[in-house]
Amino acid sequence: MRVQEDPLDDVLALVGVTSSLSAGLVAGGAWSVAFQPPPAVKFNAVRRGSCYLRAEGKVYELHQGDCFLLTRPVAFTLAGGLDVPSEPAGPLFARAEDGIARAGRGDEVFLIGGRFGFGERAQELLLDALPPVVHVPGASTAAAAVRWALDQIDAELRDHPPASTLLTEHLALVMLIHLLRLHLSAVPPAAGWLAGLADPVVGPALRALHGKPAYAWTVADLAAVAAVSRSTLAARFKQVVGQGPLDYLTHWRIELASARLRHGDHTLAAIAHEVGYGSESALSTAFKRVTGTSPRAYRSSRAA
Repeated sequence: MRVQEDPLDDVLALVGVTSSLSAGLVAGGAWSVAFQPPPAVKFNAVRRGSCYLRAEGKVYELHQGDCFLLTRPVAFTLAGGLDVPSEPAGPLFARAEDGIARAGRGDEVFLIGGRFGFGERAQELLLDALPPVVHVPGASTAAAAVRWALDQIDAELRDHPPASTLLTEHLALVMLIHLLRLHLSAVPPAAGWLAGLADPVVGPALRALHGKPAYAWTVADLAAVAAVSRSTLAARFKQVVGQGPLDYLTHWRIELASARLRHGDHTLAAIAHEVGYGSESALSTAFKRVTGTSPRAYRSSRAA
């Protein structure tokens, strides 16, 4: 059975991702700006010049084309020098004019930034598998797609054609996906489903499960997809992902059912059929085993 699917696509679609751009930052001379922990995933890209990022006790040297994501609400500082006293970002950005905040004297450095908003399950499903700071250098040939997206965002912000706000938000999402791809290829996680994507044995099985989550998969089916023995697939899947393939399938089905309970008015019987359970009672049993609550109670709590 040949099934192609992208689990990262699935997770991003399931948790929901939105983007918004903030004021840009032009800086020069001796400057340093301290930011409070952002409430959402923060990103910045250096469009001109170079500077330093200080976050989580580490210092990153950022050059033109570099981007970074903060996947946790951590305080951070952007600066032209490491020994320059910092000014708070809040008042500085409150004085922004024409979408540009200014720090120091001069304009050698220009950064654009914004935030990505995720749904309630994003932390556990995606963000916890990433480091607090994701730094992606822009000089490599692999970052060409990121550079393209940033160039398009620059053009939209500069020229303000019709629907530029909507388009820049979509371009930022394109950039996010490329940033995640680059990071995962350069620094694969040690464990979890993201680590499984890069594994030659686990990857095909993961894609098969996501391609047809309602299918009555067996370990033998998945082993055939991965072209290995059942024992090899089961052991490798458990080692890399942290749970067996059928346990992973159960949890993914419950994630899909939870999303439908949160965002739709489908009947429990219809949801059970969509995610691979033969009856409402079978879904309820699995749902309570995984989440500790019944589907009806879960739906009621989210509605409240």
